[in-house]
Parts: sequence; C-alpha cells; structure tokens
Amino acid sequence: MQSKVRIVLVNTSHPGNIGGAARAMKNMGLVDLYLVAPKQYPSDEAISRASGASDVLDNAIVVDTLEEALADCQLVIGTSARERHIPCPLVDPRQAAELVFDEQLETAFVFGREDRGLTNEELQRCHYHVHIPSIESFSSLNLGAAVQVIAYELRMKSLLMADAPIVESKWDVPAASVEQLDLLLEHLERVLVDTEFLDPKAPRKVMTRFRRLYQRAQLDQQELGMLRGMLTAVEKSTVK
Repeated sequence: MQSKVRIVLVNTSHPGNIGGAARAMKNMGLVDLYLVAPKQYPSDEAISRASGASDVLDNAIVVDTLEEALADCQLVIGTSARERHIPCPLVDPRQAAELVFDEQLETAFVFGREDRGLTNEELQRCHYHVHIPSIESFSSLNLGAAVQVIAYELRMKSLLMADAPIVESKWDVPAASVEQLDLLLEHLERVLVDTEFLDPKAPRKVMTRFRRLYQRAQLDQQELGMLRGMLTAVEKSTVK
C-alpha cells in the first residue's frame, strides 16, 4: 500500500527540510516525493540532510502547482494545525493510516509551508485534514518531523497488515481522481451560473461546500460521469 502513497510538500522555504522529509520517508519505506514550487531546489543542503536518502530526492517530481501534484490522486489528506471556517473531516495520524489501507486509493499527504502551513483554498482540496496532537504550548513541528510522524503510522499499519488476508478493493469502478472532480466542479459552476442559481458576483461559499459534499461522497468514475451527463442535459434544456 505504501507504493500508493505520495508525500507532497508545498512551497517549502528551506531545502534542508526537503532533505529531512526524504530521510523520514525512506526510513519508513515511502519513495514518492512531490515538491510544489520549492523556494530552493535542487540543493546541496537537501542532499546533506537526506543522509543516504538521495535516491528519494533524485526521483522527486517538481511541479508548479498543487493541482499538478494531486491530479491523479483519489484520496488527499492535508495537514492542518487549526480549525477552518468550513471544516472538513479531521483525523489523527493513526486514523489517517487506517484510511489509506481501508480505501486502497492513490493517496497524497500534503504538507504546507514552514511558517503558515496550507492556505484555506489548498485545504479545501483535501478529503480529510490530519492533525498531529502536539501540546498546545509548543505545537509547531519541524516539517521533517511532521512527515516522520505520518510515515511512522503508515509503516506500523503496514506491519500489522503484513500477515492479514488480502482484502479486495471495495471499489467495483475506480474512484474518481482529483482532476476529474475538478472538471465536474467547473462544469457544475458553469451550469449553476447559467441557470441563475449562483451569482458569480457574490458566490459566497457555494462551490466550496459543493466540493466538500462531493469529496465526502467519494464518487467513483461512473457516478461522476452520470453527474456530468446530467449537467450536460440541463445545459441542453436551457438553450434558447
């Protein structure tokens, strides 16, 4: 299952933290690292901090946007240190590991900037938020340490499952990817504007809540296709 998990670091400021994250990943058997617009990379400091995990760095995929890093993922779990205005399901690291093995989907764990984490918009792209329950008086974790906590829980779950019977995926049709869901939401927004359900000048949080709804539903590709077909029929029926 760890082959289905990628670690995504967004806009990392210090290259040493990238190396530290790579080392934490290799310690626990994770290999897929995505870097979204890192401030400084490649870097000798990253290689030094990786301490033998240079192969993880060598194979890291560098992209410009979070959308690119998540496009083919089916489950996205974002790290969050605080509650948000529109909350998403919140899990701890152990529960997050359970989700990975229960769902058996292409999964991304997303880590934000060292100084301010992930933005609200970035967190809205996540099916779940994971919170590491450090003490309130000193709650800030180094990026490499945060990756280590998540990687450790995934490793422990994989060891527990090593001798367990192989369970077939519960999905009879592949789960929809992040990219496919994005296209659905773009289509939905267009129809909602055309039918005057949504005022583009005052959208409020309507599309954010629709995103949360569909992420919570975890659509498969056939269900998503049905919704796209329904929206196309609505468009045709409203043509003057």
